[in-house]
Amino acid sequence: MAEPSLSRVHRSRLMQVWRSAGWPCKDEVELELLAAGLLQLQLDAGGRETLKLSDSGIAALAQARQRHARAASSHDRLAQRFAEQVLLGAGRIVWRELALRAQLEAPGAEALPVPALPLLDDQPAPAAPMPHVWRMARPDLFSVRHTSVEAYLQPMVHEVKFSRADLLSDLRHAAKRQAYEWLCSECYYLFPAGVAKPNEIPEQFGVWLLHGSVDSGEFELVRPARHQPCKLPFAVWLALAKATPLRSEPDDAAAPAAAQAQLGESQLDEPLQDAA
Repeated sequence: MAEPSLSRVHRSRLMQVWRSAGWPCKDEVELELLAAGLLQLQLDAGGRETLKLSDSGIAALAQARQRHARAASSHDRLAQRFAEQVLLGAGRIVWRELALRAQLEAPGAEALPVPALPLLDDQPAPAAPMPHVWRMARPDLFSVRHTSVEAYLQPMVHEVKFSRADLLSDLRHAAKRQAYEWLCSECYYLFPAGVAKPNEIPEQFGVWLLHGSVDSGEFELVRPARHQPCKLPFAVWLALAKATPLRSEPDDAAAPAAAQAQLGESQLDEPLQDAA
């Protein structure tokens, strides 16, 4: 059987087997990898079935990761590194490139008439509602604090701009910036030092700079964003529920041990500690 093209699911499964003891799942993905010769089924000393990457499986996984690394643009690498080092490092939950609907006021529209209703003496008159339009926003990074208290979520948007042309194009679209602001409490721009000066960015937006290369440079917060209250609407909650947040990749040296721990290695053989 010809070697299948490694989809993200295949690549993820090969990496899981590589990092773990290789307990079989007996599902379709495993079957395809076994039939292609990328996995091998073997018996351990106790007669239990385990999986092992074949030589062709190791080569295919290495080639797929190399292609993925080459395909990642500087913009994507910058966004990923900032998310892992700064946002995940601060304990936030992060999503990349979500498609979210934002509500904006219709440009040039007048307030809608308020129906005449009887009011109590101490009841204030209702404000005239403004007509609105919906716009799809796709922030590079959307994050919230890891908390169960809605008031403490502090949703943030971080827009990554690797070139000056990309940044200026974004700044020319006021509706796009308004959509970002509607979705979060604080909105930031992140770009390499030299792309723009902080005073070129509207003052309500925060600014992060990258000093040095994408892969090893240092991040600096040069201006905090203006904070505003933000209550996430149900549509945003639903989008977050359907999306998968980012997670930090373990260090290569610690990956095997971390993967083994996830398999639920028994702790019963460890000596009990005295309660004192």
